[in-house]
Amino acid sequence: MIASLPMYDRAETADAHDRLWGLIRNTLGHGPASLTRNRDVWDIWHDPALCLSQTCGYPYRAKLHGAVTLIGTPDHGLAGCAPGYYQSVFVTRKDQPGHLHQYRDARFAFNEAMSQSGWAAAQTHAAQLGFQFSNTVQTGAHRESARAVAEGRADVAALDAVSWAMMQAYDDFASTLHVVDRTTPTPALPYICAPGADGREMFNAIGAAIGDLSARDRATLHLKGIVHVPARAYLEIPNPPAP
Repeated sequence: MIASLPMYDRAETADAHDRLWGLIRNTLGHGPASLTRNRDVWDIWHDPALCLSQTCGYPYRAKLHGAVTLIGTPDHGLAGCAPGYYQSVFVTRKDQPGHLHQYRDARFAFNEAMSQSGWAAAQTHAAQLGFQFSNTVQTGAHRESARAVAEGRADVAALDAVSWAMMQAYDDFASTLHVVDRTTPTPALPYICAPGADGREMFNAIGAAIGDLSARDRATLHLKGIVHVPARAYLEIPNPPAP
């Protein structure tokens, strides 16, 4: 069996993720002894022995729906978002203009094209303002998108709000950036397991584990609980053109 929690895993959160998985495993009574961190996420998500992982809403609706079991969605307690929902924040340098419509031709940093928060939500939001980001810089990670803006290699980036909160806590360069706009909230990054697995059992185990985490670990992981967000809520979100 294999388990991973890759989406918000970084050096400062790794121990808390390990403790979360340990509590989940204890409740289940089975599962791998440790989280896997050294495999491609697509390989993990398609592994028939997948016990638990977390994906992004765009990969789920575009490629994983019907190929995995949807367990549930974390509640991060984000201001302005319903339980189980999150949003993207648009960041620029503090010495730059503060209105997103001024960035229609600017260098837009994004993590990857199969990202809901970094690409899909950003382009949908831009379309509502009457433009599309076309001058793009692909960085491979939200943190690197923010760093690219901070270092002047890009002018604006769309970041997962939870990732942004972690950057503000741990990355010095975040202090040079500010939020100029936010997208409409969409369902947060769902927990998944192999097709045919008992999603209800895993949902209950995750909920119990979050409840048993220390307050410090819950704060580190920005976790309030787990909620049911139906698959249709992910599937109805529009897909933007590829970069």
